[in-house]
Amino acid sequence: MDDNNSLAVSLFSEILMADQLARTRLGQVLPKGMELSHFSVLNHLARTGVERSPAQLAKAFHVTRGAMTNTLSKLEAAGYVHIRPDWDDARRKMVAISPAGRQARDAALASIVPMISEVVDELGGDRVKSALPILREFRIKLGSRD
Repeated sequence: MDDNNSLAVSLFSEILMADQLARTRLGQVLPKGMELSHFSVLNHLARTGVERSPAQLAKAFHVTRGAMTNTLSKLEAAGYVHIRPDWDDARRKMVAISPAGRQARDAALASIVPMISEVVDELGGDRVKSALPILREFRIKLGSRD
């Protein structure tokens, strides 16, 4: 294996392991009953501040429509999102975060931030800042392959 192939394997191995460990740690500190997928959708809706269709959300998260429908059903049952018909196309639905969803997202964020901040403090803020552009570009390149 040449150096670039070995480097690529090492990079992917580290990213995949970091992803698994981060998901496990985040899952441990999220409020009871909230899954990482629930938080991710609520955070996306809160940050964008606009309604999205289930198909748009599925595309944004690179999951199937069925997987997104399942997540949205759970969020709706918990009162965290409002799902309404699309007024322009009755076949479609639109999803918005509810006030309870915003509170749940904020509570989840409050439980996550100390854990993430501790890791950033241990690594050093300057080192994390220098890594972000590379990780962002890596994500963008992977996302453009769809």
